Amino acid sequence: MTVSLPRNAVLGGSLAVVAALALSACGAAPDNASSTTKTGKNAATATSAADFGGMDALVEAAKKEGKLHIIAVPRDWANYGAIIDGFQKKYGIKIEDESPDGSSQDEINAVTSRKGQDRAPDVLDLGSSFALSAAQQGLLAPYEVASHGDIPEAQKDPKARWYNDYGGYISIGCDAKRVKSCPTTFKDLLKPQYKGQVALNGNPTKSGSAFGGVYAAALANGGSFDDIQPGLDFFAELKKNGNYTPVESTPATVEKGETPISIDWDYLNAGYAEEFTSKGVDWKVSIPADGQYAQYYSQAVNKDAPHPAAARLWQEYLYSTEGQNLWLKGYARPALMTAMDKAGTLDKTAAGKLPKVSGTPSFPTEDQQSKAKTALAQGWGKAVSG
Repeated sequence: MTVSLPRNAVLGGSLAVVAALALSACGAAPDNASSTTKTGKNAATATSAADFGGMDALVEAAKKEGKLHIIAVPRDWANYGAIIDGFQKKYGIKIEDESPDGSSQDEINAVTSRKGQDRAPDVLDLGSSFALSAAQQGLLAPYEVASHGDIPEAQKDPKARWYNDYGGYISIGCDAKRVKSCPTTFKDLLKPQYKGQVALNGNPTKSGSAFGGVYAAALANGGSFDDIQPGLDFFAELKKNGNYTPVESTPATVEKGETPISIDWDYLNAGYAEEFTSKGVDWKVSIPADGQYAQYYSQAVNKDAPHPAAARLWQEYLYSTEGQNLWLKGYARPALMTAMDKAGTLDKTAAGKLPKVSGTPSFPTEDQQSKAKTALAQGWGKAVSG
């Protein structure tokens, strides 16, 4: 859910983002050396609330810092606006939300280019493959939230450097008033009636949702988590027959009819359906049975966060019942959904509104995602050029 360019848009907005990163590099370095907890531990190396002396002490330390710097988080993405407002109201800590139209790669770039700067991101919300990359680069700080034990093992780093926060399935969104018969499968998208109408939400070499779109297309065309090439071939065919449009889908392009068919996360497309009803857009959402692909985004703390206590308190809020249910209200499936359902703390009304899907999702491994990223980096431009 976004009103401006989505957080993973990279072509049209990337130059502005790069410029912003460069201009901010002159910020003074934060004084984290004196940021110590009640237990005498440096806040920047705290691995749990216990290192602060408990949650109350963590809240106190975060309030003392008074600020949290986030990046590439649109307010309309998975209900992030309500989450940001909820955190600020609950703790009185100001959140600076920079470059909401940025991509996961822009977040990593900001961490590396601003190391030691007060404008470095405190926390990161990354596509799964990008979280793995950031961990491999040594950019993330280990931190276990109070509910860490309830996060499924397959959805968290063994060293607690990142863990899944919310996710969904790749879906096909369609403006039923502009498209006579909406596609519901990847095979449908190849039909000549969809000429110039099929869009992705970003560039798959930098965008988590677009990356997922290509992976889903691979699964729909004989590929696997180990072989994303059929996905590249699929988009090359879409480009060749004129169905693929390089215009990156956003709420604005959807409303204007520039991207009447959008391959995107189901929680984004479901958000569009709700948001645009009053504007006369009949947005239909389908999860393609021939390319069922699910993925989560991941949370992490910047190892060199200028506001280390606030960064850790933000994580605690996101993985609290309140934070997880707020994501659910944005049509995203929170990482603690199963645990909360068993505990009776899940928002049943919000859960009942999720796009329907059958079966249990499986996820690519770290090695499989790294291999897929390499293939995309080498082949995406060739697939859709010309």
